[in-house]
Amino acid sequence: MKYLLATAAIAPLLMFSSANAEALSADAKPAAEKAVQSAGGKASGEAVFSTGVAKGRDRLDSATSTSALRASEFETYGARSLGEVLRNIPGIRAEYAGGEGNANYSIRGLPLSGTGSKYVQLQEDGLPVLEFGDMLQFTSDMFMRSDLNLSQIETIRGGSASTFASNSPGGVINLISKTGDTEGGAVQGTYGLNYGEKRLDADYGGKISDTLRFHIGGFYRQGEGPRDVGYTAYKGGQIKANLTKTLENGYVRVYAKLMDDRTPSYQFVPIRVTGTNADPTFSNPANFNIKTDSLLSPYTSNIVTLDANNNIARDDIREGQRSKVASVGLDSQIELNGWTISEKFRISKISGGVRQVRPIAVAPAAALAFVYGGVGGALSFATGPQVGQAIANPTALNGNGLMTSAVKIKSDIDSLDNITNDLRASRVWKVGEGNLTTTVGYYKSSQDYGSYWSFMNTLTDVNGDGQTSLINVRTATGVAATQDGMVAYGVGGALFHRTYDVTNSVDAPYASINYHIGKISVGGSLRYDMGKVDGTLYGAELGGSRVGVISRDMNSDGVISLAETKTAALPLGQPGRVDYDYNYLSYSTGVNYRVAEQLAVFARYSRGGRSSAEKLLFTPAVDYNTGKLVDADSAYDTVKQAELGLKYRISGVTFNVTGFSAKTGERNIQVVSGSDGTTDVLNIVRGYKAKGVELEAAVSKGPFSVTAGATYTDAKITSADQSATLIGNKPRHQADFIYSVTPQVELKNATVGFNVIGTTSSYAQDTNQLKLPGYKLVNAFVQIRPMENVQLMLNVNNVFNTLAMVDSEQAAIPASGVILGRAYAGRTASATLRYSF
Repeated sequence: MKYLLATAAIAPLLMFSSANAEALSADAKPAAEKAVQSAGGKASGEAVFSTGVAKGRDRLDSATSTSALRASEFETYGARSLGEVLRNIPGIRAEYAGGEGNANYSIRGLPLSGTGSKYVQLQEDGLPVLEFGDMLQFTSDMFMRSDLNLSQIETIRGGSASTFASNSPGGVINLISKTGDTEGGAVQGTYGLNYGEKRLDADYGGKISDTLRFHIGGFYRQGEGPRDVGYTAYKGGQIKANLTKTLENGYVRVYAKLMDDRTPSYQFVPIRVTGTNADPTFSNPANFNIKTDSLLSPYTSNIVTLDANNNIARDDIREGQRSKVASVGLDSQIELNGWTISEKFRISKISGGVRQVRPIAVAPAAALAFVYGGVGGALSFATGPQVGQAIANPTALNGNGLMTSAVKIKSDIDSLDNITNDLRASRVWKVGEGNLTTTVGYYKSSQDYGSYWSFMNTLTDVNGDGQTSLINVRTATGVAATQDGMVAYGVGGALFHRTYDVTNSVDAPYASINYHIGKISVGGSLRYDMGKVDGTLYGAELGGSRVGVISRDMNSDGVISLAETKTAALPLGQPGRVDYDYNYLSYSTGVNYRVAEQLAVFARYSRGGRSSAEKLLFTPAVDYNTGKLVDADSAYDTVKQAELGLKYRISGVTFNVTGFSAKTGERNIQVVSGSDGTTDVLNIVRGYKAKGVELEAAVSKGPFSVTAGATYTDAKITSADQSATLIGNKPRHQADFIYSVTPQVELKNATVGFNVIGTTSSYAQDTNQLKLPGYKLVNAFVQIRPMENVQLMLNVNNVFNTLAMVDSEQAAIPASGVILGRAYAGRTASATLRYSF
């Protein structure tokens, strides 16, 4: 990794936020309050919001669409992953059926780009976890966890997010940590009542002296998880700590995070579908429950492949998604000669990997016996309880007669190390009857991408309860077409057998100006991103004379089998070069009118950019001899947004509504899987536009309260280089209406409520044929406080065991009536006992 020079002349710090304001001690607070008042906020800290803006201010004085979830709110949801928390935020579509990490996040109708969060940046304490959140195998949320360390989650959609953070034209989601401003802590144990998980959480914070405080917390858990896989799939945890020194004119904070967590990667499974594309009915294959099963099992777990040095290597699918993070940071704020100077700095060492079993085709077992073994092809169990036994009647295999051709995926993270620095200075000037706030800043980051991938082709049956096995095929003459269930020690020749050693660096100066007079605030901001991509790639996919398929005795038995003649290797003597620069301008301008103390309206227009980053690598977009881009326009994508909003707040009532229009550039680049699940459809170039309305409301009266969020979106494909017939269609997975509602009753010794998450139907793919039906998931919670400091919580997710379809690889119902898709988990219940002190 290429380390950056830290700006040592000024104490590192985070820009002023509500969490920071509350954390300051009494002797330091006046300066902070003065800064808020100068920005047009309230000294009381009413609804102060900091993410994606120049300075923290009251949300009613900011021309932005924002939301904040406090820890006390999302604890009630019983969320099993970060995605389940974020699905409650208006404007954000979260798809988390794959497990904890590698979820898809999109915003305001902006399209999915393969996986991850292309237009949304995920942050912790104001800095990105990864500079780019939609890498093909690794996403930001793999390295983030929701636990007792969290104080709140702030989100900004559109607006100034594009000018106060790089690569975030859609918005920013910021997880803010507790800092010990409130003395005390908690320890709690959670037990899965109908699924395998045991978890222990703890945190504590408080004062060491009048000017020094700390917070420390973390969790550890292990268990099989909500799906039957037959082994311990979840194992690990994290610990976070920070130490804050308050000064007469600000504060300085140091913090650290250690994370080592293993979770499963739930991929597509066979699903039966009847009816029509417009009105389908999805159901389970016999002996396989799509809400509780997967193709993961102890019998599909063995990996044998060639490593990055072309040596035989063994691994295990049971390693799942392994996320390892060690990070340290500094974060501070000072008032100096009328200036508020802030800086944020963090260095992170990130490694791990992803192990998956991903089916690429599903068919009757007899058909696959013919495909791989010809006429008279015979099947037998390669692994599992019946290993070695012949399958005499393939049509009756497991009662469903199905098999899959699947890819075993081994993706190692050698380095996602990154170092990030954000320095800014703000000052409030008295101009006439109003206040002029000016801000200048400089952002610098370096993101490693060091990784090794190997994809291998195997055959599996379709069996539930963690019993899925690998299948062998022989020809009528007894010739083995597979070896230990492997069709080939590669896929499609040598597709996705590659290594990366690339560094992405970003330099971004930015500035903003805001004039506040009476009830009106007018402002604008600019950001200029300058990127550099430099590195080396290895893989036959780079083209030319590179050869990626060899013969190798993978099981060391002295015989080269048919499968072993199809072994993927790296052409180590023929690297590909990456060496290009890019730059783009982002801007935002808005006006806010505080109609009354309780009411404000705003308007804003923004343009932001996002580097194409890793999605361009191993595509024809780069000349791998020179390292330069074939088309300079492919280096980044742009998004333009217009917003018009209203915010209303009185005691017990909050109501925010924002109308929006979002449009990507006509050359928005995507890289998504092809119809066979393995071949990249490279450089899909499409344009998109969306318009809609976001609604956020909260009402509380006495013991009763309701919070709600909803988003209506009308999204269209506006251009499509590969297929003009797609123009006018809805982007895949984009529902017209998504919503969440959480009513609850809080009594003296108990809290009871439920959280409803719903969506209307959407299309599986951009061709707009097969519909994914809408759904409504009801999650109930009960909290009982039998004595002071003790709380017993019962959470039930998906109370009614609803089938909620998330995606389908197939764009239309196939003749077989079986697709490859994913659904959310069925009913899960957990109990938590907490002791607070």
